[in-house]
Amino acid sequence: MTPALPTARTPNPLDAPPLRWGVLAPGRIADAFVTAVSRFTRQRVVAVGSRSLERAQAFATTHGVERAVGSYAELVDDPAVDVVYVASPHSEHAAQALLAIGAGKHVLVEKAFTRNAAEAQQVVTAARAAGVLVMEAMWTRFLPQTDVIAQLLADGALGEVTTVLADHGQYFAPDPHSRLFSPALAGGALLDLGVYPISFASFVLGPPDAVAATGTLTDAGVDAQVSMTLTSGSAQACLNTTLLARTPTTASISGSTGRIELSGPFYAPGTLTLSTAAGEAVRRADPIGEHLGLCHEAAHLAQLVADGATESPLMPLDETVRILRTIDEIRRQIGVTYPGE
Repeated sequence: MTPALPTARTPNPLDAPPLRWGVLAPGRIADAFVTAVSRFTRQRVVAVGSRSLERAQAFATTHGVERAVGSYAELVDDPAVDVVYVASPHSEHAAQALLAIGAGKHVLVEKAFTRNAAEAQQVVTAARAAGVLVMEAMWTRFLPQTDVIAQLLADGALGEVTTVLADHGQYFAPDPHSRLFSPALAGGALLDLGVYPISFASFVLGPPDAVAATGTLTDAGVDAQVSMTLTSGSAQACLNTTLLARTPTTASISGSTGRIELSGPFYAPGTLTLSTAAGEAVRRADPIGEHLGLCHEAAHLAQLVADGATESPLMPLDETVRILRTIDEIRRQIGVTYPGE
């Protein structure tokens, strides 16, 4: 019998009530985010802030944003901004999220949320005290395909889940001026790429009971490649991340009666295949593809704000902290520290 896939319960991003957004630190991911939000939601990006006014103005011109300012403080203090999207390097996330929280703004913080679990907990504590909504922009969690996976797992469609496999590797030519190779900017594979398979394993299996990692470092001391095994009960997640090669970036969840496979890149909208032990298979693809899927996280946050919520049930703050605690342990095992930690 051919297996059946549940229907994704993810709302149409156009249904979310509009908020006024401010972009903190225009760059590549901010460009993709604003493009997705502009095409598939009713959200309004009304301001962009950078340490360079010229850079903010260029971004504003490209995306039709009303205001460009030359400081982060001016952006978060803008009374016309409801929510701040923090798109800076990982090393700056905690300070800038706290800046926005202090101004009473809701905040969407790019992954990885902060450099480490201690910084994440500081941001979470401040957000809860201020009564504002803060959420990690782990966009995979908000995609329709992820809701389908959640339903399949809840329904026991795979039987007893035993194995999660996921990798995320991209090739980057060594560059001491790049944030990816800079300890001061919390560079390395883990926070930029590895956070995806680690978060995926957490979504499927929950927090690990044991962590084992091995890796290689660059001359500057950031992680170039890391292989990890996370054990949760009787299940294991085998994960890899690297700056040294473009890997398949696929993922799978295997159980006693079935398997889910995600095409690469698994963290983005793509093809989901459910296979049974008998060999039958069924596939689906999300209608909004590639980085345009970033629209779902913005719509989700806007709906939460409209509902008076201060936390996402799809990406809970305590889980964000736990994931960074796992990454902290991986870094400890392979010998990576950042200046000032």
